[in-house]
Amino acid sequence: GCTQPRRIAAVSVAKRVADELAVPLGGFVGYQVRFDDTTSDATRIKFMTDGILLAETQGDRNLNRYDALILDEAHERSLNIDFLLGYLKKLLEIRTEMKLVISSATLDAGAFAEFFGQETPVIEAEGRMFPVAEFFLPGNDDEEIAAHVARGVDYLSDIDSQGDVLIFLPGEREIREATELLEGRNYRNTEVLPLFARLGMSEQQR
Repeated sequence: GCTQPRRIAAVSVAKRVADELAVPLGGFVGYQVRFDDTTSDATRIKFMTDGILLAETQGDRNLNRYDALILDEAHERSLNIDFLLGYLKKLLEIRTEMKLVISSATLDAGAFAEFFGQETPVIEAEGRMFPVAEFFLPGNDDEEIAAHVARGVDYLSDIDSQGDVLIFLPGEREIREATELLEGRNYRNTEVLPLFARLGMSEQQR
């Protein structure tokens, strides 16, 4: 079992792993998120949101259907993740044969290892590295977030008119406002795609 903090991540990673293994989704590899379950009796690798795994503890306290669990993106530190960390620490005392992997690109591995005990190994796996240039675009006191975002996109477009832009915003309202403003600017060869939890799965996949 492998948890992801969001539905879209659980679905997309499951599809990627099924593609890599050249198996149909819903067989050897499947996913379960709220309102959608592609797993079957043949599933051996299951991707799910952390909320799904937490809910499973209600009916299967020892999580007996799992031999190994991976909590991915653990640095997100949602309530679900924190509950699972405490729960799994206790469960490992009962199910000593179970394997648990906690992974993240940014977490404090030492603190997590200390929480689980001195015998906990820490493994560092270097990923692909890409050059990063940093720019700082100060905001104006009376400037709305959406306007600041649009100014940032204009700034980036002057540097590289071909690249994609990923924008992180604090909530759905800010995302909708920025989307509306950016769409109104009619950038050439550009599609503006909002993404937030309440969107339907087909819109999230898009």
